[in-house]
Amino acid sequence: MVRSSYVFTSESVSEGHPDKVADQISDAVVDLFLSRDPVARVACETMVTTNRIVLAGEVRCRDDKTPTLDEIEKAARATVKRIGYEQHGFHWQYANFECHLHGQSEHIAMGVDESGNKDEGAGDQGIMFGYACDETPDLMPATLYYSHRILQRLADLRHSNEAPFLEPDAKSQVTLAFENGRPVRATKLVVSTQHAKGFDQGKLRDYVKGVMADILPQGWMPGDEDAIYVNPTGLFEIGGPDGDAGLTGRKIIVDTYGGASPHGGGAFSGKDPTKVDRSAAYACRYLAKNVVAAGLARRCTIQISYAIGVAEPLSFYVDLHGTGLNGASEDKLEAALPTLMRLTPKGIRTHLGLNKPIYERSAAYGHFGRTPDADGGFSWEQTNLVDAIKQSL
Repeated sequence: MVRSSYVFTSESVSEGHPDKVADQISDAVVDLFLSRDPVARVACETMVTTNRIVLAGEVRCRDDKTPTLDEIEKAARATVKRIGYEQHGFHWQYANFECHLHGQSEHIAMGVDESGNKDEGAGDQGIMFGYACDETPDLMPATLYYSHRILQRLADLRHSNEAPFLEPDAKSQVTLAFENGRPVRATKLVVSTQHAKGFDQGKLRDYVKGVMADILPQGWMPGDEDAIYVNPTGLFEIGGPDGDAGLTGRKIIVDTYGGASPHGGGAFSGKDPTKVDRSAAYACRYLAKNVVAAGLARRCTIQISYAIGVAEPLSFYVDLHGTGLNGASEDKLEAALPTLMRLTPKGIRTHLGLNKPIYERSAAYGHFGRTPDADGGFSWEQTNLVDAIKQSL
């Protein structure tokens, strides 16, 4: 039986968190290659630490379109500059840069590429999940929704110079009480944010509390001051890659549903859309979101599985968590949804228009619950399948 009253927590990290710096650099490389060749292959891992940026992985691109080492370095440094790192321990201009990208394995290419009557295969085996719920306007878990937005607001205030005492590295955590299955108030709030040297902690706490109050619905702030934690260690002057090394792919729960849904384990950033870790997870979110947007369930989880080199998915699973509405059921949706969108790697990319340089923007504040862009960014957040799903049932 589904619990109706409970507390649940999700966390987020800012664009300046070291792991997110790595994710954004990796996706900047993906965007650079796709801007030159829409069918480029990229698997780029990034490591950042004190004044050092290191890339490694595999790529494939048309010879006459392949970005130069200087262009790859320029893209990486531009990302760090946009985030705002001009610190003694990590500076966009002065950090040491190394690139160890090399050609894609011929054996992987053989399994993935189309040839003759063979359709394009999945780039690896694996399981992918998508989720949607009606807790927020973006059909995302409320705990993660507000965790992201607190940090986005702090970043906007920093970039606009309204809060110049804020530095790029930050983390948030939101715990909400649920009654009758609906979020009703915050019980605990946590923000740790890097700040200028010597900045008064009392003023910082008051400022961050004001941001929290602006983001949360009216009346949701905890009444107990001891339930709000701002920089609980006391100081946070040394941060970012200078304070802790960052790696691509270490924030997969922040990237997805904040723990409210299962996760297949594969990271997204640094991967071109032939990698089903990324594209199939986007497809699962797209389908789950359209099911909830169609009023057919309050919650929906979808799972797909693949084998390397095989085009068609091995399995397709739907769970409505006992919240099905208007005659919808798991078995009906399992039969209908794959007829509305071909779930091969190529079918997903074609349906969602994924062979575009649209990925760096997704690498901070979540890949889901975002607004679709006119150029095709966040296409998996569209709800343009609602009518087709209703008619299919």
